Order: sequence, then structure tokens, then C-alpha cells
Amino acid sequence: MIAGETSRAYDETFTLSYVTGRSVGIGAYLVRLGQRTIQMVNGPLILTGYSALNKLLGREVYTSQDQLGGPQIMAPNGVSHLVVGNDKEGVSSIIDWLSFVPKDKFSAPPILDLPTDSPERDVEFLPTKTPYDPRHMLAGTVGPDGAFVPGFFDRGSFIETLGGWGKSVVTGRAKLGGIPMGVISVETRLVEQRVPADPANPDSRESILPQAGQVWYPDSAFKTAQAIEDFNRGENLPLIIFANWRGFSGGTRDMFGEILKFGAKIVDALRTYRHPVFVYIPPNGELRGGAWVVIDPTINEEMMEMYADKDSRGGILEPPGICEVKFRNADQVSAMHRLDPVIQALDGELQNAKTEQDAAKLTQQLKEREEALLPLYTQVAHEFADLHDRAGRMKAKGVIRDVVTWKRSRSYFFWRARRRIAEDGLIREMQRVDPTVSVQQGREKVSALASTAVYEDDKAFVAWVEESGEAIAKELEKVKQAAVKVSLAALLEGLSAEERKQVLAGL
Repeated sequence: MIAGETSRAYDETFTLSYVTGRSVGIGAYLVRLGQRTIQMVNGPLILTGYSALNKLLGREVYTSQDQLGGPQIMAPNGVSHLVVGNDKEGVSSIIDWLSFVPKDKFSAPPILDLPTDSPERDVEFLPTKTPYDPRHMLAGTVGPDGAFVPGFFDRGSFIETLGGWGKSVVTGRAKLGGIPMGVISVETRLVEQRVPADPANPDSRESILPQAGQVWYPDSAFKTAQAIEDFNRGENLPLIIFANWRGFSGGTRDMFGEILKFGAKIVDALRTYRHPVFVYIPPNGELRGGAWVVIDPTINEEMMEMYADKDSRGGILEPPGICEVKFRNADQVSAMHRLDPVIQALDGELQNAKTEQDAAKLTQQLKEREEALLPLYTQVAHEFADLHDRAGRMKAKGVIRDVVTWKRSRSYFFWRARRRIAEDGLIREMQRVDPTVSVQQGREKVSALASTAVYEDDKAFVAWVEESGEAIAKELEKVKQAAVKVSLAALLEGLSAEERKQVLAGL
């Protein structure tokens, strides 16, 4: 019964478990069913005690409970979100986590009216083409001169969770100008997945599996989906995804490791997300192939928006790949014959060649010229293909909403998040009094209530919502009255003429 209730609670409210001591059997399952877990270093999560396992195996294999469910097991496998050293750290982590949680499942998360870090400041840490620590992009870092280089979020607000699991993805919570947000970012460096040896199997050995940056693996794809579910259920957090993936790892080992299943879970989680989702391709980042597919805004158009920095790239294939498909060597040679004056002259001479020796000589010259030009034409082709992957082209094609410069992205997304939270809150109020109102219909009603100029300006819209409480209340009353009339009309339609007369006479 408790297991069933804990599972339902995760869907309906905020759940969090703190493992301060040993948690055994159904106790371990309850922790997992509540999903969010903080584990103390001396709090193992186990199904069976080590001594019972030793008796079952008939020999002394295990020497402690930590070998079965200590933090060195439960943090790398994604069961524990955070690991703390003692109860003081544990309670502090609980309080920090609760600062991102709304008062109930129907409310938006608490927004600090006086943020400690101005939302209008510039983002000074610049992501580079070479591998870097994505945590510096999110939280800032100390530069070579000892000065602090601010990142995207409020200083000191980023809290990473599930850090030991699926290391090619970074997840956590942070505040943007006081707005609590869920965060998913991408590790650009080479990381390692460690699979421990099993003491019960003498032939097993610890294995360390390298994982490239900017690639989803089975564990990091599962981690991404799990984080999205946590942000959505009970936390009601706006989500920002810093998209910098080249795709999924599709090798034999990872296909066997269910990469397809866990990648699909990302789509499932985003499709049912009930709060604003911002997908942003950062500078020197790129979004390719299947990675684009699973976070495309068309998955959940009511909630998702995509943006890109002017120095980012996005497309199904990288330029060399698309040229292999759309502009192969034969196509490039054909272009040479159309554009290069030397080849055109040789073509003319070849047509007028009088002897086979002259024709053979001209053919050889043509071949040499084509080989000389091919590297140049390949380079130009790659550059031309790259032009199609830039932010301006993405916006022209309608696959992103806007081009957002990284330096000013903090201010842009602060006001965009404030606006979306305010607008979605109004729409939910409408849906509360009239459940038949769709999100699109709600936006149309809000747009009609505000002027066009105000509705299209995020900052002005936030100010309008704060100043127009009376007008908004009147509109909500209109929506409620219209819903009641429709409901009454439907009820009356189900009555006979005589019964309707009686009801109306009673009114």
C-alpha cells in the first residue's frame, strides 16, 4: 500500500527522500518510488543485507552494506541525486531544494522579487570551440586573473543533481534573476563510465568506458528524461536546455544498452511537460540529427520554444556529411566544367581534337586540373553547406523562434520566462473556470485583452499583467459566465419541453 501511495504521490506532488541510515527491502524501493533522493555517505540503500547474501552464496564475499548500496553505487547509477557527508549537510540540501518548489501543484515556483544578481547583467563566460566545463557556463568561474567570470544563472544558485550518473549530460536547478528553473546542459569533454566488478563473480573485472562529449549515451539519455520528469512533476519549473549535441551513440554496445528506448523517453517527457521549455543552442554549439529530433519544439508546441546564438550551428548532418549526400565528387566535377575557364577551354579543345593522341593528352590534362581543383571545391562546398546551418537560416526556415546573442541571453530569457509564467498562469485560471479552453484559445483571449504592442513585448506584458488585475478579473468572470451558459444549455437540451418549462419557471 505504501509503495503504491508513494508512486502516486510522485505524480501528484513534490516528493523527496533523505536516506540518513540503512534503508532495506521495501524501504529501498520506497526511496526510488519517490524518485528524488539525497543520500548520506553512511546510509546504504540495499535489498538484502550483505550477511544474508554471504549465506546464500556459501562464502564470505561481501564485507559491508556499502558494497551493495552505498553512495559509490547509488550515485553513479542515478538512484541518488545528491550525496552529503552528514545530517547537517543533508538538512541544508533539503532546504535548498525546497527553495525551488511551489507551495502546491497548482502554483508557479516562488520568484525572488529582490534577486541577488541583476537579470540585466551580461553573461561574461564564453563557451569555446575547444572542450570546456559546462558548469562554468551555467554558474560562472574564477578567471586566470583571480576575478570571478559570471555565467548564465545567478551567482551561487546552481545546484547540480545526478552528477555521478550519465556524466555526458549535466542537470540541476538554478535561479535566473530570482526565477527557479530546471537546467539541462551538455558535457563537451571526454568522460568515463565506471562499471564496478562484482565480488560474487571471481571472473568479473571493473570496466571503464570512455564517453565522448556532445553525445547522448544510454545512461545520459535516461538521465535527461528523468531530470525532465522531476522538473515537471511537483516542481513546476520552467526548463532551459542548452542544446549542444551532435547526436546519439549508435554503436553495437549502446544499441544493446537500450539507447533507442531511453532516447524515446526524452520525447515522452517533453510531450507531457506542462511548463515553459526553452531550448537554446549556445555559441560554438551545434545540434544535429537525432539529437534535434528529440528536443524539437513541435513535440510540445504549446510549451516549447527554440532559440540559437548567432555563432551556433544546427542541422541534420554536418557540412562534410551533407556534401557526401547532396554534393558528391561527381557533382563537384560537373560544377568545375560549368565554372572553371581552364577546364572549359580544355573541353573545347577536346571536342575539336583530331587525333586520339591529342584527345588522350587533353583528357589527362582535364583529369589533372580536376584533381587540383577538387580540394578547393570541397572546401567551398563545405562552407556553402555550413551557411545553411547558421542561426539566420534557422530563423528564416522557422525552426527557431529567435536569434539570441549569448552576452545578452540572461536578460532575454529572464523576461521571456517571466512573461511565459505570467501568461500561462492566466490561461490556467481560465481553464480552471472553463476546462474546455485550450492553451491556444487562452492565448488568443489574453492577446485580445492586451494591445498588440504590449502582447508582443515580454517586458511590457509582465508590467501589464501586474497593473491590470481588475481588467483580468473581469475577463475571467466573462469566461466563467460563458462556460456556465454553455453547461446549462447542454443540460437543458437533455430535458423534455415540459421539464424545461418547469426548470425555467423555478428559476
